Amino acid sequence: MIVNVIGMGYIGLPTALMMASHGVNVVGTDYNKKLVKQLTENGKVFEEKGLSELFAAAVQSGIRFSSEYQKADIYIVSVPTPYLKKSRKIDPKYVIAACKSVLEICEDGAILVVESTISPGTIDHCVRPLIGDRQIRLAHAPERIIPGNMLHELVHNPRTIGADDRETAEIVRNLYASFCEAEIVLTDIRTAEMSKVVENTYRDINIAFANELTKICHEASMDVYEVIRIANRHPRVNILSPGPGVGGHCISVDPWFLVGDFPNLTQLIHSARNVNDSMPEYVYKRIREIMAEKAISSFSRVGLYGLTYKENVDDTRESPTLQLLDVLKHKEVDSAPVVYDPYIKDDMVPSQMYDLTEFLAKTDLVVLMVGHDEIKNNPECLSGKAVLDTRNVISLEGVYKL
Repeated sequence: MIVNVIGMGYIGLPTALMMASHGVNVVGTDYNKKLVKQLTENGKVFEEKGLSELFAAAVQSGIRFSSEYQKADIYIVSVPTPYLKKSRKIDPKYVIAACKSVLEICEDGAILVVESTISPGTIDHCVRPLIGDRQIRLAHAPERIIPGNMLHELVHNPRTIGADDRETAEIVRNLYASFCEAEIVLTDIRTAEMSKVVENTYRDINIAFANELTKICHEASMDVYEVIRIANRHPRVNILSPGPGVGGHCISVDPWFLVGDFPNLTQLIHSARNVNDSMPEYVYKRIREIMAEKAISSFSRVGLYGLTYKENVDDTRESPTLQLLDVLKHKEVDSAPVVYDPYIKDDMVPSQMYDLTEFLAKTDLVVLMVGHDEIKNNPECLSGKAVLDTRNVISLEGVYKL
């Protein structure tokens, strides 16, 4: 059996490597020839714990990389699924393009698995019409992993397989069971599509509640973290942590799929999205308050620590810091703040710096946007600075919170 994994990004690459290292004959495909060349010659293309070792094991097992689609028994499509800003609906162009390319080369009887997170009905509306009368079997196996802990979660997180028939579902389940040690649930395609979107939407709503509590507690001069800590002692309460915004390609995107498709039925989901999208603006207001209190007159003396969307990864997709910088573009600020992230080595934003000591030397107010271990394990480097800790990771005296 040959498996062709389409899309060598944050999801497709670890999935292909995991399958190959467990004895599956895998070809990883990406239209980006530069990326394929890098994978073939150098291996790792992003930071992830254990990825180098997994890559070496997969190469030893015979994984290949190509910019051309291959003849295979099973195709796994793992490409981005953005949403359209105006309509809030999913933009399925990458999924459609990948599926079209698969259909140009695959033989009847092949199984086409969409692993990308998609809105309910996407396979029916966008993929099934491409197949027509051909004997191609369809399945949906939504990913459930997070950067920073991908490899552990690939093995230990439960999976869902949606398919049109039991035989196809069993074949796909057996493929994922080559490495997944957790439960693999079988269902229909639309339920699988919906369940993944619902998982991320639930978390988005929970975070929005925490973020709204943050604003209330700040207005009432209360400690939101203490309030949440005590409330969570109730056995049926589990409030997540507030933060400077919601990033990543899942929680900040997937709820919009439901809002776009069901605009009259998603008042709560839409409100939660608006609350979370408002947090970078709220961080800006907190920065202004602290600048006034500390007599810091120029934004050039403000430092934003962290560009990624979460700690200890190099993934900047939908990063709250990038959202905050967009907010600043529309504000009357005298200059751009300096920005630093130990995981980002390429130029991404104005006033970006690449050394922590130099970054701190240029700042009077440090805004911790991401709780990287570098800063959590070295809080004393912030002594003498005004600090706004948006992630609640520093316990120094005098640190400002959201």
